[in-house]
Order: sequence, then C-alpha cells, then structure tokens
Amino acid sequence: MAKPKSPIELFETGENFYSQHYFGVHQMQQGEQTGFIFRVWAPNAQAVWLVGDFNEWEHSLPLLKDEHFGAWEIFTPLPKVGDFYKFLVKQADGREVYKIDPFATAFEKRPNNAAVIQMMPERKWRDKVWQNSAKQSGKLNQPLTIYEVHASSWACEEDGTPYSFKQLQETLIPYVKELGFTHIEFMPLMEHPLAESWGYQLTGYFALCSAYGTLDEFQQFVETCHLNGIGVLVDWVPGHFCINDDGLAKYDGSPQFEYQDPVKAKNIRWGSLNFDLSKPQVQSFLISSALYWIEIAHIDGIRVDAVSNMLYLDYDEGPFSLNDDGSNRNWPGYYFLEKLNAVIKQAHPNVIMIAEESSSETKITGTIGNGALGFDYKWDLGWMNDTLCFYEMDAAFRKYHFRLITFSFMYMRKENYILPLSHDEVVHGKRSLLHKMWGDRYKQFAQLRNLYVYMMTHPGKKLLFMGSEWGQFLEWKSTESLEWIDLDDQMNRSMQAFTKALTLFYQKEKALWELEHTPETIEIIDADNNEETVLSFIRKGKNQSDFLIVVLNFSPIERQNFSIGVPFSGIYEEVFNTEIKEYGGTWTALNQACQASSEPFKHFPYRIQTIVPALGAIILKPKEFDLKRK
Repeated sequence: MAKPKSPIELFETGENFYSQHYFGVHQMQQGEQTGFIFRVWAPNAQAVWLVGDFNEWEHSLPLLKDEHFGAWEIFTPLPKVGDFYKFLVKQADGREVYKIDPFATAFEKRPNNAAVIQMMPERKWRDKVWQNSAKQSGKLNQPLTIYEVHASSWACEEDGTPYSFKQLQETLIPYVKELGFTHIEFMPLMEHPLAESWGYQLTGYFALCSAYGTLDEFQQFVETCHLNGIGVLVDWVPGHFCINDDGLAKYDGSPQFEYQDPVKAKNIRWGSLNFDLSKPQVQSFLISSALYWIEIAHIDGIRVDAVSNMLYLDYDEGPFSLNDDGSNRNWPGYYFLEKLNAVIKQAHPNVIMIAEESSSETKITGTIGNGALGFDYKWDLGWMNDTLCFYEMDAAFRKYHFRLITFSFMYMRKENYILPLSHDEVVHGKRSLLHKMWGDRYKQFAQLRNLYVYMMTHPGKKLLFMGSEWGQFLEWKSTESLEWIDLDDQMNRSMQAFTKALTLFYQKEKALWELEHTPETIEIIDADNNEETVLSFIRKGKNQSDFLIVVLNFSPIERQNFSIGVPFSGIYEEVFNTEIKEYGGTWTALNQACQASSEPFKHFPYRIQTIVPALGAIILKPKEFDLKRK
C-alpha cells in the first residue's frame, strides 16, 4: 500500500484542499511547552523571520526552511492569542519586505494590516433543518431571488462607520425576509486593504474583513439567516489579487502566486495581478479558501468573480501572451475552474456555484462530463445589457429596437441563467436603475415596475442590488449608507411595496420556476408587436392548468381592447397589475375577468381582450376553462 502523502506533499501536487490546517499559525504542544507553530510557503526566499508584538518586531525568530518543498516554519511559546504578527521575508534579490500571512484568519483593522493570532470559534450550529431542506430540494426547479448587498454601505452609523454583522443580523435579515427574497448575496467579505475596491482586490483569502466584525459574528449572521429561511451567497475572487507590496505580490521575490510571464501576470484593467492557475500550490491555496468559507461559515453558495479573465488570455486591455498556435484559451484557468467545481460538488453537492462570465464561447453551467465547467448558474450579462439599453431609450424609438427585449428568448436555454440587475450597473456614472428610465418621475417609476415584472417573469433566477427595491435615485456610493431617507417619499414607499408584492408573487407562482430547466417553461404569444411595443408570453408549471399570461407594454400609450392569444376557452382573471395605486400607479382596481372568444390569434385558437396600462405590465391566470385545446 502506498504511503499517504503528507499535507505539504498534497499542497505541492495541488491536492491539499485544507492547506490552512498546515500553513498559517496553529497552537500546539511541543514537549512540555505550549506555543504556536507558524508556517509559510516562500520557496525562493533567502530567509524568513517571524515578527510581532511578542518580540518587538525584531529579527529574533528565524524560520527554518524545508528545502524540498520551499516551506518555512517555527515553533515558539512567546506569542499569545490576540498578538499581531507578520513575516519578514528576505526575498530572492536580498530585499527585506514585511509580508502578511497568506493563511491568516484575522487581521487588525484597516489601514493597518498585521495578522492576528486567534483561536478558531467552535460553534454548535442550529441550522440543521435548513441544511436538510437544502439537501432535499433541487435548485433549478425552485424559486431563487437574490438581494445583492455591499456589507459596508447597506447601512452605516451617523459617523459613517459601517454596520457590523451583529447589527446587520438585527436589521438586514428581517428586512430581506419581509421583502420576500430567498437569498442574500454579499460582495466579497474577505480581507481587502482598500474599501473602494468593494472587496474585489483581496489580500486575506481566509479572513473576514476586519471592518465587518468578527468571524463569530458572521457565523451567527448566517445561522440566523438560515433559521429565517434565507440563504447566504458570497462573492469570491480566485482570478486576481491585490498588487500591494505587503501582500501576495512577488511574495518571495519571485512570481510566486502570479504568472512568470509579466504580460500574463499583470491585470491592467483592474490594477492587480493574475493568479497562475497552472501552479498546483496556487490551486491548493484557492480551493482551500473556497471550502474554508463554505465549511467555517455554512454559506450556501459562491459567486466566482471575473470568470472570463480566467478563461481567455486576451480578456484584458493588452498586450497579450497568446498560445503558440495563436489561440486565446487559457487552459490552466479552464482546468482550474473544472477542478474547483468538481472538488466542491464532491464535498458539498448542494452548494450553489455561480459564474460571473461575459462571453458565450464556453459552456459554463452543467456537468463537467457533458462538456461544461460545472457551475450551477451563470450571470446573463447579455440580457442585462440589452434590457437596460432598451429601458433607457426614449419610448418613441423602442419599436425600432424591439429585438433588444426579445433576443434573450433565442438563447435562454443555452445556460442556467441568473438575471442580474447588479451593483455594476448603478455606479461610475451609469446612474441608478430609476434614473436610467426614460421620461418624468412618474414614468420612471412606472417603467421600473415594468422592468421588474419583465425580470421576474422571464426564465432565469433573479438578482437585485440593494436600494433598487425602492428606486433609489442617486447612484450607489460605496463609502456611504443607502439613501434610506428616500422612504419618507410616498413614491419610494410604494415602489418598495411593489417589489415586495412581486417577489412574493414570484415565490407563490410555480409557473414562474417549476419548469424553468425545460423548454416547456415558456410559450411566446407575440414577440413581433414592435409597432405597439407590447410583448406577451405564457409561463407554465407542471400541471397543465397552471400557467400565467404576461403582457408588457413598453410604450406610454394605454392599449384599449388589446388582443392576447390564449390556449384554452374559458375565463381569465388579472392577478397582477403594475399600475395599481398602492404600487404608485393610478388604477384603483384590476381589470375585469376576460371571457375567451373562439377567434384565433396567431397560433392560438382563442383570444381575450383587455386593457394594458401605459408603460405597464399585467399578469393573467385562467380561472374557469376547458383544457381541450383546438
């Protein structure tokens, strides 16, 4: 029988998916002494010292090197829990640089960046019922509505201090539950030195950002979410990392975590460095990080940021280092993502893996054996771009660009999509969702309601960025709290009530998600009415009698006696209307129920006639009907 590989051997071969248990700092007994062992991977360093509060930051504690694997370690009884520390690395060129511990589980508060010696919290989790329900329920045929949150700007103290997770537990969770969202998705929570990076320039891949509180508080937050029926997703950045000199960049003086090729290593667009995903040690490091957050915090899923940057060698601004044959596929990145998903799914098959990926050249969602990368969902950025372009347009010109709103029906089954209206679309001069809408304030709110109905009834899971639920007019500012004062205004309160009603409607109506993974989930009624700029389609559940008729009017003209094709004879009643007064509209009641006539409409044997409000949307449901279709 072959001798089992040691943790460092597994790390070297890309197979140590719990490498934080070996590297970093750990309390241990050596002989009669109780102390801490520190280990760091720095194969090309000339020397490494442990420095910290316990030795006045002097060169007094040198680490010993394992020459074969390039790992350094030291045992010392001097430190105590709560002490700050760093590694002083004499790099390959002789330069001495203070470096963070890549495997640290806590850091001091920004702008300082020393690691903190801490004991990992032991929690008796109380979310067993949630975990069991997650095992029993599928994902594709379940409702999924995600409330995207930037943890430090959802709400702040009067002095601008962000809420801690202890405060978010008391405020954010009841708010999300009240609005009916199924999941919260946080922008990256791992340690990062610059708040303005929103967490996408990481330094500490195993540490909760010090600005957000403690790991124990985050664990308590997740547990409380689960006890309230809410899942937690977290953004994670395995493609590139912060370029700061005290972080991972040229850690031992050589391109250790990044590519040897400087063109491949440098990420010009984001001012960062790209991980060399071909290195087995980097694979061990990153997959360990992903599993760490899943297991230590019980998070329900990970959204992998910037997947295209890992798949294509020419994704950045250039210059590029392409393959020898001139092709642009980054094969190490491709195989890393396959490996990441395979490892996580084997260990935690119910964890949701989401890709933020902007191309259409690679199959992202589905099983690896069938040629996909193994993700559960992909953000549909094409849908998002086309949709917002359409809604920003003067309504008079929409009939000439109707394909922007219907093109997604042509490819909606290509991947398992999430329809995102995310933070990226409400910042850097792009304006808030409400401000994007054409026309005066009343028309803007009417169209925002219309947009949300389009998103909620279109095949695909849903994501909405914080503040958009009530139509915040100002752009998102990552360093300030949301404009909660907006809710003093009746229009904003009505918009918030509308979002809640629509989200709960989506969860209740199986036709909007039960068959979403099949072609039968939707039947187009009329996607060619560009002249009137009205779109209509049917969403279907498993039961033949369970279906919804969705009609969206993108013009500022109310459509009287508007004809809609229906599959069965009978009575159809309106169950949702964006122009109802409580939602900010002017209508005091829904349309009256419609009796289908035998007059055909396109490929449908029957039709109904009703009123479709200007810039509004209506949803109808069969009430009494004959299931025999002509």
